[in-house]
Amino acid sequence: MKLKITVLVTSVALLVMAFFSSAHQKALLFDVPPHFPAPVYPFEKNPLTEAGIELGRTLFYDALLSKDNTISCGSCHQQAAGFTQSGQALSRGINDLTTRRNAMPLVNLAWSSHFGWDGGVHDLDLFPMVPIQNEAEMNESLPNILEKLRKKRQYPVLFTKAFGSPDITDERFLKALSQFMLTMVSANSRYDRAVRHQGATFTPSERAGWILVERKCSGCHPEPLFTDFSFRNNGLASTVNDDPGQYGITLNNEDRYKFKVPTLRNVAVTAPYMHDGRFTTLEEVVAHYTGVEHGETLDHLLKRDRETGILGISLTPTEQADIVAFLRTLTDDSFLQDCRFAENKGL
Repeated sequence: MKLKITVLVTSVALLVMAFFSSAHQKALLFDVPPHFPAPVYPFEKNPLTEAGIELGRTLFYDALLSKDNTISCGSCHQQAAGFTQSGQALSRGINDLTTRRNAMPLVNLAWSSHFGWDGGVHDLDLFPMVPIQNEAEMNESLPNILEKLRKKRQYPVLFTKAFGSPDITDERFLKALSQFMLTMVSANSRYDRAVRHQGATFTPSERAGWILVERKCSGCHPEPLFTDFSFRNNGLASTVNDDPGQYGITLNNEDRYKFKVPTLRNVAVTAPYMHDGRFTTLEEVVAHYTGVEHGETLDHLLKRDRETGILGISLTPTEQADIVAFLRTLTDDSFLQDCRFAENKGL
């Protein structure tokens, strides 16, 4: 009898919580920075709510999402490193296994329509399944995760607050993760404050670098997002790994060695660089573009410098230093330190 009463009381409490949750959970407006384009994510199918975002944040940092309960999304996407894995050329997953690629930054995802270095996923709501199922990353299955969440006392409560009932389903699980990741908007670097005329200024070197980026790099890294979300072969020398890039998804020879153009936002804190983390400094990255390797799928923008007629981009040592100086103005400290994105919001 006591057990039945306890179960009844618990059920009533959840129903009451569901009523108040559904009554008070209103969709939040997604704030688009004034100098940004319209986002492409279909918010109508997954409206943001405070409870949904909080559930997503909790899931993002929960190691229950991995097979041995040791690896969370936040393990490979660390806030202070622009949501990359600090210092790791190739991200490290379960049992300290080395993965195939460098962890991409999670930022401004509402403006992207395909995800990962090879663009193999075209829906943010499905993207978490790639690392979850990867044997070297989290090596877990969605059914197992849902069962683990159902057994943890806090999750029926959090799902009720977010979705109106304690049902823990794959759709709700994935949408909650998306809600949290969509809030990861970086738009308050010194560059942003300068273009918004909010008192920030550039040094002569930084301004010269800005002009150079506009003139020589904007074909792939246009403002204000500093990526065009395309896939390109940027002339990297082949390695033992010989990662074919987008070809692995499309099996189209024209896509060999093409990888997604990453954003330059917060690039000063996301080292090492490229899909395989081969470069450790911004100076190495910029220098690479002055002597790219020829290949059949080398991007057309790198096949002939408009000024010199050579492969790559013609840059003097001073110009390279100016570009690096400008790239450092894209660091958004408020984003990197925002407690809303932290594992423990009070920290």
